[in-house]
Formats: sequence, structure tokens, C-alpha cells
Amino acid sequence: MKRRFPVLLAIALLLFTVSAQAADVRIGVLAKNGPAKAMKKWTATGEYLSTKLGKSVEIVPLDFDRVNPAIEANEVDFFLVNSSMFITAKVKFGASAIATMINSRQGQALKSFGGVIITSAYNDAINSIEDIKGKSFMAVKKSSFGGWQMAYKTIKDKGIDPFTDFASMDFAGKHDNVVFAIQNEVAQAGTVRTDTLERMAASGAITMEDFKIINKQSSTFPFVYSTTLYPEWPLAKTAPTSDALAAEVVKALKAVKQEDAAAKKAKIIGWSDPLDYGPVDELQQALSVGAYAK
Repeated sequence: MKRRFPVLLAIALLLFTVSAQAADVRIGVLAKNGPAKAMKKWTATGEYLSTKLGKSVEIVPLDFDRVNPAIEANEVDFFLVNSSMFITAKVKFGASAIATMINSRQGQALKSFGGVIITSAYNDAINSIEDIKGKSFMAVKKSSFGGWQMAYKTIKDKGIDPFTDFASMDFAGKHDNVVFAIQNEVAQAGTVRTDTLERMAASGAITMEDFKIINKQSSTFPFVYSTTLYPEWPLAKTAPTSDALAAEVVKALKAVKQEDAAAKKAKIIGWSDPLDYGPVDELQQALSVGAYAK
């Protein structure tokens, strides 16, 4: 049995490789919560596109560290990543956005999102961004656009350097972990992407009243937020992918209806023409991150 296992593994890997090579269209998807969840969300979209295009479409889950190598090596034809990661691919590898995802959050159709800076509602020492100086702070990941970079830009615009002016600067890996850290006073303040608090409150995991929103903004946007709002995730094509194929994909995606499995499984409303990602490029330049990292 011990001898058979390596053989079976080799066969499985070979079949996977052949399958990947056989796909007419490969779409990389940022698997921020692991490949299984990414496939659960996006397989229906791959099946939908296969039917519409008359071509085999494969969804390729990519963790944060695999996105750029996959794009550079032409392992995917299209990719869906957060807006900041797209700018990095655009500047470094000539990628271009072809559509913007219309997200569905708590029944709301959203083309933009932001960051929320929070502290405990019972922390009387923090009422503004300036008050976080000398305090402990927690974010999601350095590469997380809504879970760090947006707040980083907002904090830096106040003349504060989180890495030198805060007592500590830590990353929890997931949005929910940051919220629980603030709730349990593991950190004094933190940041997550918009709708995280409302989603967790709707599930009964937290109570909104236990949190204070720092630098709270006001607009018609349906969720609490502290930063500038930026365009939602784009679907982008790699430089070698033909414009003709991209046009086919865009036409098919814009025909997705909210009641289609491709939308329901992905928890989105549908797709629109690509929005302006210039502000995201400006954020990267201001923070020296992504494509502009020193």
C-alpha cells in the first residue's frame, strides 16, 4: 500500500495538469479564505461562462502569494483579485480591467467598498485617529486592501505612521479575527473592510453597540465606514489575452442575472463595465506598497 500511494498521487497530479492544460480559458481567483471556499463561490461562474462561450473554462484558486507568479507566467488568462492587487498586476505585467464586480452585501448592491476603523465602545481613551497614537492596533493583512491599506492611507493622511507611532501593529489574518480582538481587548483599535461588522451582527456573533467607529464618514453608502470608498474587485485580463476573447467574456458576464446560480453562489448581483481604478493606483503610490513598494 505504501508503494501504491506515491504512484496514485503522481497519477492524480498528472490528471490535474492535463485538465488544466486542456481548459480553453483559465480564470484565477484570489482564494482569500482558502481554495475550497473559492471554488464553492466561483465554480458556477466557470460553468456559466463555459456554456455562454462554447469553451471550457477553468477556475484556478490562487492564494495571496501565488497571484503575481501565476499572472507573470501566463498560467491564467483572466483573474479576479482585490483592487490593490489588480493595480500591482497592471503596473508590473500590463494587465487591464475588463469588468467590475457588483457585490451583494446584506441585500445591498455595491460597486464600492471602504475600510472601518474601530475600537471598543467602552474605550473612552480613543475617539479619533490621533488618539490611537501610543495604542495597540490590529489589521487583517498587509496585502488586504479593505482590511488594511485603506485605513493605512487614512491614518497616514493624518500625519501618523502606524509602524512607529502605534504601541504595536499586528495582523490577524482574517477580518472576523480583528473584530474579536477588539471585542476581547487584545488590541485597542483595528480595521476591517466595510460590511464586516454588519455581517457579524446579523449572524449574532457581535453587537454593533459594542463598537465605536473612528473617523466615521457620512453618505448614502449603506454601511459604516472610516476611509475613502474605492471601486470593488475587478475582473482583469492578462497582457497576452486577446481583446476579442475579453469582449466575449465581458458580454457573457454582463448578462448574468441576480437569480442565476453564477450570481447566487458568488454572492454578487452581477457585473458592470470597469470602474476607474486610478484612486487605487494613487493609494499605492502614497503608501509605497504593491507595485510601488521600495
